[in-house]
Amino acid sequence: MSKPRALAALVPLLLLTATATACGTEQGPGAAPAGTVGAGLPVGGTHWSIKAVTVDGRRSTAPADARIAFTEDGRARGNTGCNHFGATAEVNGDIVTITPQEITAIGCSGDRGRFEKELLRAFSGPLTGTIKDGRFTLVSADGRNDLELASEPGAPLRGTTWKIDSLVSGDTAASLPAGSGSKARFTLGEDGRVTGNLGCNNFAATARVDGTTLTVEGPAATTRMMCASAEMELETKLYELLDGPLTYRLDHRTLTLTDPTGEGLTATAVG
Repeated sequence: MSKPRALAALVPLLLLTATATACGTEQGPGAAPAGTVGAGLPVGGTHWSIKAVTVDGRRSTAPADARIAFTEDGRARGNTGCNHFGATAEVNGDIVTITPQEITAIGCSGDRGRFEKELLRAFSGPLTGTIKDGRFTLVSADGRNDLELASEPGAPLRGTTWKIDSLVSGDTAASLPAGSGSKARFTLGEDGRVTGNLGCNNFAATARVDGTTLTVEGPAATTRMMCASAEMELETKLYELLDGPLTYRLDHRTLTLTDPTGEGLTATAVG
């Protein structure tokens, strides 16, 4: 039976790929220190979905869950479409320098893995930014690399379909069991009814929200299909997690649910 691939919560970016090394910029008089937001583009506190990246003139469309957010204190965080990352974000006028510093180590193959490498290469060096009509474009000085971003609204807890994308244990995360597919998701309705799929079977139950605690109440009604071993492994784990009160944390379009022992899951808003 395939096991989730455990990973350290964050690992130095240089251990992941040499192509992701970011270049610094020379600081002139009055320039903002590295890792701060200076006078210029109003990026602090904004969230963006990554639509595409161009590296050396080659354009790649982003996976649906690729995104980046900028904090007010000169940081950026996001998802490459495969891994979560953290970075410093220096803004001086219309020049933005994003320097990745840490990244999770979930292994992704195929298009997601290739896009991640291209995105990290596009971050290398200062980029000229333009924000207009909900679009944010970042272009390298030679014009060969660019990022295409679109403004991303937050997602409410209720009424949103949440796609489960990783398992959490304390300060570490793990990818879902290999071969478990991408069916695991759920929606909490305004009426308190929670429905979805936890890897194999569809389910329905009621849920109560008190403050930052979410509790699925009573036995869930489920279908009775038999699925592949990886799907059943995931489903069993998720049913165990949902048996009892969970602390929820909603960060724009990412939902984290954890039980009192620190076991839990993360999910991303769909659509």
